[in-house]
Order: sequence, then C-alpha cells, then structure tokens
Amino acid sequence: MILGHPSPGSFNHALAGAACDTLAALGHEVGYHDLYGERFDPLLPGDEIRRDAALGPDIEAYCREIAEADGIVIVHPNWWGMPPAVLAGWVDRVLRPGVAYRFLEGDGGEGVPVGLLRARAALVLNTANTPAVREAAAFGDPLDAIWGRCVFPLCGAPVVERTVYRVVVTSTPAERGAWLDHARERVRRLFPADSLDGIAGGQPSPQTISKL
Repeated sequence: MILGHPSPGSFNHALAGAACDTLAALGHEVGYHDLYGERFDPLLPGDEIRRDAALGPDIEAYCREIAEADGIVIVHPNWWGMPPAVLAGWVDRVLRPGVAYRFLEGDGGEGVPVGLLRARAALVLNTANTPAVREAAAFGDPLDAIWGRCVFPLCGAPVVERTVYRVVVTSTPAERGAWLDHARERVRRLFPADSLDGIAGGQPSPQTISKL
C-alpha cells in the first residue's frame, strides 16, 4: 500500500485505511507506506541512476518490499493530471532497474523493458475534483496512461485496475461512505482471501471519512 497525500485527515487516507483493513480481514499481510508521513525523499540523486548503484538502507528497504509484494495498491489525488511529486519520486527511486524491470541482453535501454515485479495485480485509487465529462473532454486521462500503460505493464504486473472517486470537494458524507464501500469491494474482488502469499510490512492508518 503506497499512499501519496499530505493531509492526514484526507479522503485519500480514508481510502488507504479502508483498503488496508479489508486486505487484513482477508488474511493478507499488508505493508503500509504513507510517503508524506514517512518523509520520503523524492529526489533521485544522479549517482543512484545506475542499475548497480549503491543505495541507502531506506531505499533498499522500499525496493525489497516492492520486489516481494504479491499485490500493490496505490492511493493518491489527481494533481495536474499527475501523481503528487512525492509519489512520482517514489516511482523514480524504487521502481528501478534490477528491481522492477530489466533490459534484454544487448539492449542499451532503447527497447521495451522486461518486468520483474512478482505482483499479480495492482489497484490504483484516485480522487479528483473535476467532473468526468469535463476532464475527458479537456484533458483526457493522463493517469490512466501513467499507471495503466506505462508503469505497471512495463514492470510486470499482469492486471492493473483503477478507480476515480469524484467530485470530492463537493461530496457528502453519504457519498464518501459509499465510495469507501466501493473501494472495499474492489479490494475484495481483486485480492480475494488466499489469493496472495502476502505483502510484507506494517499497519494500516485509521479510517476517516473526510474531504480531499
């Protein structure tokens, strides 16, 4: 579980908590990472780019967990058609060569990478404050391309599903409660009991029903 939202009382935190609690109830071991809460450094140093680069213990731990995970859940808001910078930096530093993908022998990096993640499925839960019709007409869906066509397919996850909850800023408590129920159902369907070997790690955050 990778969460990217700076406000502890956000609906993103509520989504992450609901997903974690559902996974735990299904018997899965959940590694929970609130990137803002953990003060994850998103800046990729130049000497960390190489496949054989020496990594600090914190990045090594993130890499080890994602490499061993049987399933992945990402929760974040839609900011300018992108994930928050802290989450983009997590992708840069953790989904790295030798951990999430590799290139074939003789490929200098110009080809299509071979995915290395063992995760059987990835679920992305997004929030947005733009109505779906306007967003589709004005912007398309950049986040679908980022997660559904770039990151996870190229890193080896065979199943990628994504849900957007909107419009959060004008939503009612009843609507947000229904969205949390919907997120729980998505988790139960994608990660049923006994379907995964487990995801190493810590504890979920408390569930709250709040705004973006």
